[in-house]
Amino acid sequence: MTTTGEDHARALTGPWWWARWRSAVLDGSVALASAAECGAEGIPFARDAGVPVWAGIVFGTVAGSVLLLRRKWPIAVVLVAIAITPAQMGFLLSVVGLYTLAACELPRRLLAALAGMSLLGTAVVTFVRVRQDMARGDLTLGDWFLPFAAVTTALGLTAPPLLLGLYVGARRRLMESLRERADSLERELQLLAERAEERAEWARNEERTRIAREMHDVVAHRVSLMVVHAAALQAVARKDPEKAVRNAALVGDMGRQALTELREMLGVLRAGEGVVRRAASVSSLAAVGEAAAAAASRVAEAEGAVEGPCLSELEELVGQSAAAGMVVDLSVQGEVRSYAAEVEQTAYRVVQEALTNVHKHAAGAKTYVRLAHRVSEIAMQVENEPPPEPASASAGLPSGGNGLVGMRERVAALGGVFVSGPTDAGGFRVSAVIPAV
Repeated sequence: MTTTGEDHARALTGPWWWARWRSAVLDGSVALASAAECGAEGIPFARDAGVPVWAGIVFGTVAGSVLLLRRKWPIAVVLVAIAITPAQMGFLLSVVGLYTLAACELPRRLLAALAGMSLLGTAVVTFVRVRQDMARGDLTLGDWFLPFAAVTTALGLTAPPLLLGLYVGARRRLMESLRERADSLERELQLLAERAEERAEWARNEERTRIAREMHDVVAHRVSLMVVHAAALQAVARKDPEKAVRNAALVGDMGRQALTELREMLGVLRAGEGVVRRAASVSSLAAVGEAAAAAASRVAEAEGAVEGPCLSELEELVGQSAAAGMVVDLSVQGEVRSYAAEVEQTAYRVVQEALTNVHKHAAGAKTYVRLAHRVSEIAMQVENEPPPEPASASAGLPSGGNGLVGMRERVAALGGVFVSGPTDAGGFRVSAVIPAV
């Protein structure tokens, strides 16, 4: 099979113009047989031409050896075969030369011209030779045999190698096309695999971000309230034992709620972990896709099985902050109705994180929570007044700086609008609008 470009350069392992040593040995053997044939046929040619026998043998041997160049210069081989046809030599040279010429990627016009010249030369030489034999009395057939013998011999020596060469050349080009198509398909598959790996890495990063955001929302609020209640418990432990007991109970409830939500999240993660590991061990691309789809569906089912927070729990959330000593005013406008789970969870998390930030940065400040049910959207706003100066540092809660970023990402993921910033009065306001559909 012929190759081109860089592949062809790598494929050249034989001497000179041969791609392989096997091809060089084959051409050498065929050229040696052709030289022996033409050398033997040079003896009667020398006698008929009136030249020394050794000259006819040398001429025939050199002419037959031209077949060694059939892969590099096939046209020259065919021209030499046509040139020595009147000398009644070069049978193997003509047959192999025509086959090689037809198998090469040459213009059809050139191939037809050379084949026609070879056919015509063979027919003329055969006609003359048969006529001479009939004139000497070696053949006693009628005159009809002359054109029949000329045409039959010419077609028999020209058509089979020509047709075989055309078939081999077409098959060679087809195989080369299939090889190039297979290489192209392999490159496309490799590119798809790289893109799939990039998408998988992007999905892993998105999942890490989502888990980090969820963990932050779950843990930060509960732990912040636990710290506030613990500080209050420390302050009133000796003065008001009953209040200290209530604060201790609240701290325990907060801790249990935080642990429950963390267990639910870890359960969701472990539900898809086994399927993802099995998908990673599969080598087939189709099997990997099926396993990944199964993993995604199972994780989605597991997430659906875990009930997240909803707007009906908003009063309880505000009550927990009020129990921790915060003055919270909750107002709801519009007709209360249910929304999609993602919308209610996002709205709940926005209010939860805003209240957590008030505990962290403005302890003791009065806070207003407003929720508005509109026709095609739901709006929420959490605004706090400036904190009292002594209470601003009493809680001592650390801040990671991810709360506002997480709220903005949650709202933007649903196509909503999120705005936050300080107020003119010295407080802070968090506002969000989420489409209802």
